[in-house]
Amino acid sequence: MRSAASRLFSSKDPFDTEKTDSLFVDAIRENVTFHRKNCPAYREMLAARNFTPDLLTDPDSLAKLPCLPTLLFKRHHLFSISEEKLPVRATSSGTGGQYSRIGLDWKSLFLGSKMVLRMAQWRELLSLRPTQYFILGYEPHKGNEMAVTKTALGSTFFAPAIRRHYALRWKDGQYAADLESILAQLQKAARGIFPVRFMGFPSYTYFLLKTMQERGIRCILPRHSRIMLGGGWKAHIAQQVDKQVLYDLIEKVLGVKQSHVVEFFGAVEHPILWTDCPAHHFHVPVYARVLIRDVQTLEPVPHGQPGLVNLLTPMIRACPLTSILTDDIGILHDGPCSCGIRSPWLELCGRTGLQDIRTCAAGAAELLKGAVS
Repeated sequence: MRSAASRLFSSKDPFDTEKTDSLFVDAIRENVTFHRKNCPAYREMLAARNFTPDLLTDPDSLAKLPCLPTLLFKRHHLFSISEEKLPVRATSSGTGGQYSRIGLDWKSLFLGSKMVLRMAQWRELLSLRPTQYFILGYEPHKGNEMAVTKTALGSTFFAPAIRRHYALRWKDGQYAADLESILAQLQKAARGIFPVRFMGFPSYTYFLLKTMQERGIRCILPRHSRIMLGGGWKAHIAQQVDKQVLYDLIEKVLGVKQSHVVEFFGAVEHPILWTDCPAHHFHVPVYARVLIRDVQTLEPVPHGQPGLVNLLTPMIRACPLTSILTDDIGILHDGPCSCGIRSPWLELCGRTGLQDIRTCAAGAAELLKGAVS
């Protein structure tokens, strides 16, 4: 018999959370049982909370599952499958000497591939048109295992890549910003016939486009071009602008309408592809669930109230990432949404501001700081 996780990730509607609630609980129970058996440290943490998998009986019981903070994975590398047997390993940035290290086994890779294809198809990102990619991030290198680098590279397979242009190039044993080359190549691509796709942090995209606007550079990209944004403002939170300001700038400088801007959300400790809807809301997909917890008590709060974002998924078997407590502040909304999707949507409001929690944007920010001027 197929596992509950396999059946869950085969769902035709990626947002029918109501219909898949029972199946999701079954998949979480299977996942917790696996990690409890194969990861001694996780087993001890569950025992300390007097938790056993049989307590997972319905959607409300998901709140009983101990959630592990992302900071724990930056200080301890926990695995339920031998790391040497994993086909894929990934890390967070490691800024400040601490980084999360996770892995993907073959079964998780298969489930994840089905999820990515389903979400990309739903957001109309799959295409046979040859495409020029501009990645405002790290060029892949054999010594770079950062998840953000792997994710950006993966996004360039939604359509055939003519060429990949990277803002951070590996040269002489280190990364260096190459934004002037990006600008030159972008102007050249704008005169071509093939669509262009951007992939990068909203902050870097904004800074680049703002510089272009100040220099009087306007590149109207070919038809079918897309702007793909991933991650938050993190290291540049003081300069963050409203989403609509960024969307308006994209249309003004690149000629790409808001309907062709797609935003992603995720974390190395929660490798689920969250894709915004046409109204730019992050609806909860069938592959995950969200609890919002009180900052002080960690008790779940009702929809519509802010708190710490607790992300759950049964996808990963290599590491006990079943229930992760992030340092993001968020609100879960019931809707309605103009896009027609009925599942709740997650609004990300910011971060807790903990001094010792930094992410992949911070390291790249040091390299790109002052490079665009």
